[in-house]
Amino acid sequence: MGRPSRALLSREIIARAALDVVDENGPDGLTMRALADRLGVKAASLYNHVTGKDELLDSLAELVNAEIDLTPLAAQSGGGEPGSGEPGGAEPDWRTGVAQYARGYRAAFVRHPNTIALFARRRVEAARQLLGYDALLAALGRAGLAPADAAEAAAALDYLVLGSALETFSAGFGRPADEYRPGYPALAGALEAAAARGPGLDERGFELALRLLLDGLTARIALTR
Repeated sequence: MGRPSRALLSREIIARAALDVVDENGPDGLTMRALADRLGVKAASLYNHVTGKDELLDSLAELVNAEIDLTPLAAQSGGGEPGSGEPGGAEPDWRTGVAQYARGYRAAFVRHPNTIALFARRRVEAARQLLGYDALLAALGRAGLAPADAAEAAAALDYLVLGSALETFSAGFGRPADEYRPGYPALAGALEAAAARGPGLDERGFELALRLLLDGLTARIALTR
């Protein structure tokens, strides 16, 4: 059987195949040859649709970032009363929106953790990626953060989301808590107490960090009023 014609290829088809390769084989597994093999074409035919690895990674970033829901950022309407994000009080809309966005952002990269290493130190060029940052910064600005503070907050959220999507804290401690107790009693006690709360330590840790970040931003906004 002959190889498929170039009409069967498109940037989106190539990007989806590239995402499959990265998901299955890790970032080092993404080569033009491996991608061509995945698609059942010659490597040279890929260059009719992408100019090279950089453009391929931009298409990949577009695809992954399209999985992130930006509507929570548009839904928030303002900063609310300073301090209203405290336990027992109604959270201001901006906090709810940013928190929902952050959870969706993390979920996308939990599904595709191998892409994080590919994107971490690259320039941001994908339109959907740029749109996400713009929507986040606009939401933070409406909440009351100055532009420089909003940029720092966006950077902090990136570190939190991508770091938590890449690293699984709980998987690093595979032994029963009692086995750590002789040499590491504090670690054993913490693992035992965390286990008593049930599964989901990584998710609870993310939610704690997100809440602390939002509390800090709420305090920063209050200082400017």
